[in-house]
Amino acid sequence: MSVRQPREMILGAYISYGTGHHPAAWRMDRSCADAAQNIDHYTSLVQHAEDNLFDFIFLSDTPSVFADDHLGYGSRVVVFEPLTFLAAMAVQTRHIGLIATSSTSYKEPFNLAREYASLDWISGGRAGWNLVTSSKAGAAVNFGHAPHAEHEARYDRAGEFFDLTCRFWDSWEDDAFPRDKASGLFYDPAKRHPVHFEGQHFRIAGGLLNIARPVQGRPVIVQAGASATGRDFAARHAELVFTASGSIEDAREFYRDVKARAARHGRDPDQLKILPGCSPYCGPTADHGRRKLQDLQDKVAPGLALSMLSDLLGGFDLSPYDIDGPLPPLPRSNGNQSRRAMIEKLAAQQGTTIRSLYERLVVARGHFMAIGSYQDIADELVEWVATGAADGFNIMPPQMPDFLHDFSQGVIPLLQRAGWFKQAYRTGTLRDKLGLDRPRHPRARASVE
Repeated sequence: MSVRQPREMILGAYISYGTGHHPAAWRMDRSCADAAQNIDHYTSLVQHAEDNLFDFIFLSDTPSVFADDHLGYGSRVVVFEPLTFLAAMAVQTRHIGLIATSSTSYKEPFNLAREYASLDWISGGRAGWNLVTSSKAGAAVNFGHAPHAEHEARYDRAGEFFDLTCRFWDSWEDDAFPRDKASGLFYDPAKRHPVHFEGQHFRIAGGLLNIARPVQGRPVIVQAGASATGRDFAARHAELVFTASGSIEDAREFYRDVKARAARHGRDPDQLKILPGCSPYCGPTADHGRRKLQDLQDKVAPGLALSMLSDLLGGFDLSPYDIDGPLPPLPRSNGNQSRRAMIEKLAAQQGTTIRSLYERLVVARGHFMAIGSYQDIADELVEWVATGAADGFNIMPPQMPDFLHDFSQGVIPLLQRAGWFKQAYRTGTLRDKLGLDRPRHPRARASVE
């Protein structure tokens, strides 16, 4: 296996819900229980991430309440709308990228194109869009829709949605607005390009975005699907891929596959950065990390872990089954396909029970969990990047602010000294900082060719 020389990994700070990724995080003494709606708390997290050179903050989102608890124990029920929140963070920061999740199943291309173009201008070119199709059936109820669309149908719509959204971003050329006071010419009519589109899901005749082309040409495109369909979608369109890999072997397989798919689609594989989620439990010694995990596990409310596992399996109710027995055969699901496949793979291992599954999965929902000393964690992250399992990581602090601070102050300096993480921000947009090309306007490309 080839081992790469030191190169700067990408690090994101995944700060959704504000208290942390472990389901019991909000109960810890130093947690801010109302973090999900506390703008001062969130601002301190984002500014800390920027002070410690994280490349971006990442916000997951779903247009519905999570269905992983109905007894009042789960905290993932209220949260800021992400684009509103990131607009506020744009004026509190200068360098860090701002990535939000938006669904192609429950938005329209014009609205989304306008929202993200606005965020890109407000932030000076730091916006990113995590494109999802929504795996939660509860979203359909909130919008008064028919039953949640099937998995493949959601991706069909997503493909058209992405194409149309990019056309809206390109409805003005980069230099379409001379705003020449002397001549009175505000915009150049030759650089205005109405959108005409006819597909299975969308029909637009002469649409036009009422904001200039984004600073970055388009926001950085992020995708998180790991099913076969999701992988191919990412390989065609994504620039950052956020994935759940429970082991370095699984991560290497995913990395090789998606990069190869990108090459088959005619893309430079280096223009697609793969970032597994990593939930770190660390301290000065390995024992500190293990104790932190156990402290959180001890506070998981009865029944919550089982209901979270049921939700991850697409809403299949596990309560009638013996938790010390095997996972039963599961009916077909219209939920998250890749996460369910990961759980079924774990369940197939000899001796794996429902209890052992939920004890493992509630900690980081199937993402890579790193437990040990600061040096242990740094070494493990380096191994993943050096051996072709990742280009960096989306760091998922189990509890905030403490675990975010632990990682920033204990692990990042070790990575920097070894040459695996930057010492300062580069200038420019989020694309510039990540080494991603700026998309040229289609008309500009045609004139060059």
